[in-house]
Amino acid sequence: MQIYTGVGDKGQTKIVGNYTVSKDSLRVEAYGTIDELNSFVGKAASSKNIWPELEEELYQIQDYLFDCGNDLATSNTKKYPYRVNPEMVQWLEKMIDEYAIEPKPVESFILPGGSSLAADMHICRTVTRRAERRIVSFQEEEQTNPYVLQFMNRLSDYFFALARVVNHRAGVEDRLYERGGKVFHLDYKKEDN
Repeated sequence: MQIYTGVGDKGQTKIVGNYTVSKDSLRVEAYGTIDELNSFVGKAASSKNIWPELEEELYQIQDYLFDCGNDLATSNTKKYPYRVNPEMVQWLEKMIDEYAIEPKPVESFILPGGSSLAADMHICRTVTRRAERRIVSFQEEEQTNPYVLQFMNRLSDYFFALARVVNHRAGVEDRLYERGGKVFHLDYKKEDN
């Protein structure tokens, strides 16, 4: 298989459906940022501190990120149907719910970091947020699979919850942003007047 095609020499790239677009298009920026994120997830999955179930979970996320990138790179959905679906979003929500109850609740922002693996999760979280912004920009220009944006939105929450669990299991305290005050409220019940 030949790796280079020469198409990029003029600032163009081919997308699914054999269309050529500019490498600086919003579409390419969106799926390119997802590709960058996938590399960071791969780095996290290779950590020496990872537990086997999490390693498999991150590999699953890498597959899902390829699906997201595929859907953003697809211009002919009649020939190449979308891959990202509501079940993938629900899978992430289930994982978030499971992870959210493990460490003690926080009412303040936390500083990204702690253990090395948790820091990797925070990097994944912030790159996910950037990918999400790129997808929003692309969707303002062209219609695409709405489940990709939903998946990416949940994915950033997943990485936040996971970073907290990683620190918790490593016995590392999350550092709170001291000047932020309370921003999350643990008690959602409204008081009667």
